[in-house]
Amino acid sequence: MSEELETKLAAARTRLILDKPFLGALVLRLPMIAANSNWCKTTATDAKSFYYNAEYIEHLSVDQVQFVLSHEALHCALSHFARRLHRDKHRWDLACDFAINPLLVADGLIPVPEALLLDSFEGMTAEEIYPMLDEHEDLTPQDEHVYDEDNQDGEGGESGNAPGQGNSDPQDGGKGSHNPEEEQKEQGGSGADRPPPLSKDEQEQLSVQWAQRMAGAAQTAMQAGKLSGSLARMIDHLLQPQLPWRMLLARYMTATARDDYNYARPSRREGAAIMPSLKSQELKVVVALDTSGSVTDEEMRQFLSEINAIKAQAHARITLIACDAKVDDAGPWIYEPWEDFTLPQEFPGGGGTDFRPAFEWTAGQSPQPDLMLYFTDAQGGFPEIEPFYPVIWLVKGKQKVPWGQRIQLN
Repeated sequence: MSEELETKLAAARTRLILDKPFLGALVLRLPMIAANSNWCKTTATDAKSFYYNAEYIEHLSVDQVQFVLSHEALHCALSHFARRLHRDKHRWDLACDFAINPLLVADGLIPVPEALLLDSFEGMTAEEIYPMLDEHEDLTPQDEHVYDEDNQDGEGGESGNAPGQGNSDPQDGGKGSHNPEEEQKEQGGSGADRPPPLSKDEQEQLSVQWAQRMAGAAQTAMQAGKLSGSLARMIDHLLQPQLPWRMLLARYMTATARDDYNYARPSRREGAAIMPSLKSQELKVVVALDTSGSVTDEEMRQFLSEINAIKAQAHARITLIACDAKVDDAGPWIYEPWEDFTLPQEFPGGGGTDFRPAFEWTAGQSPQPDLMLYFTDAQGGFPEIEPFYPVIWLVKGKQKVPWGQRIQLN
């Protein structure tokens, strides 16, 4: 590493420590390693180190170097290496970049020219952004996310080469290259080779470590009065226990179910002892579907299948209505607890979104429901007054709701 390049990286890291202690503390956890330009075109991380292309860093200003350092550190702090699960890697990498960059810009950092930024994704997590990338899949992430590379040989964490190790040559029995100079020439120059992907055990261990590091860095920055609002909200969200929306939906539905024990004195013929008996009442649930066009049929089917699995144990009688700017005249569709809850053939929908007609329709019913579930993107007009019965909003996207319980659809 040239003296000038070393000075630039050190200056960028020092400025972060002084001006943005939260990001600076995270960046300090990543050793800086010059990478082989054959695989690292810009910067990269494996959740253990910060890899960089020397020529790329030379063309950046110190402010932009702060941005790329912080970008890689946030990938690690947010445990993006452990949150992909079943998702497509390329699309997940894009979602992670789109989630991180607005946070850094809001904190006053200067983005690099190739940074992925869209105002519509501001304030959203990678999980929220991922299903919304249909029109952006041809883009390229600004950096290399080498912590969870797809493993071709099925031995998670065992494939690939560690930094400094050469690629093995099939012709010499897999023992590795015996000519370092020839190997460097084939690789495209000096620098660390591409690190191997993380194993499952490494992902779990690093995820815990980075969560602890993030909490400690946040506390230090808050005490110094140098933690931005956007980063504080993100940290607060991530440090809370995260439950899948299906589990949350089941929890709220079963909690509303009216099962109770009856201790009324039995008939004299049954003896003197008073034994509790379980008394159940049918739970009346209105399910409203937003058919304005922003929610797909497949997403509706997934939502309804979850309710179908829950309603039997909750003794729920379901009344289904469809609404865009008005309630669909073809409804309502009514399902008893023992009947399969399925999606009707089609909804006319596709217009604007207004939630008020659904609540006005429900207000005209007798008896009133014990619970309403509304499946929507939450972009529409809300009633000014909250109804007396509980409302659960299952929301696709980042929109907030003025009242009721909001569950994020990931």
